[in-house]
Amino acid sequence: QVQLVESGGGLVEAGGSLRLSCAAFGLPFNLYRMGWYRQAPGKQRELVATISSRLSTNYADSVKGRFTISRDNAKKTVYLQMNSLKPEDTAVYYCNADWGSFGQFWGQGTQVTVSS
Repeated sequence: QVQLVESGGGLVEAGGSLRLSCAAFGLPFNLYRMGWYRQAPGKQRELVATISSRLSTNYADSVKGRFTISRDNAKKTVYLQMNSLKPEDTAVYYCNADWGSFGQFWGQGTQVTVSS
């Protein structure tokens, strides 16, 4: 069975930092493009960042310069380092694994709340 387990969410003050982790189970992690998405109350789910198997990265304009996505293939874990957090970053953050037609999976989400 495939599982993506997020952790590291919580409550932080504006300007603070948080590091999210997503551990993958039951899939060939090194072959998947990994990503982080988020969904705020009343908003659509949006892409935050992705990282390919060759470490190519992509970021939403709203987080460029503040967030960094990385992966550790040995640990089958993807990370999202979030710095200079803003209240508008408040959302449920979801881990995603995408191998096109070979499979796509989602984690259950972890809550990030940024107070002003």
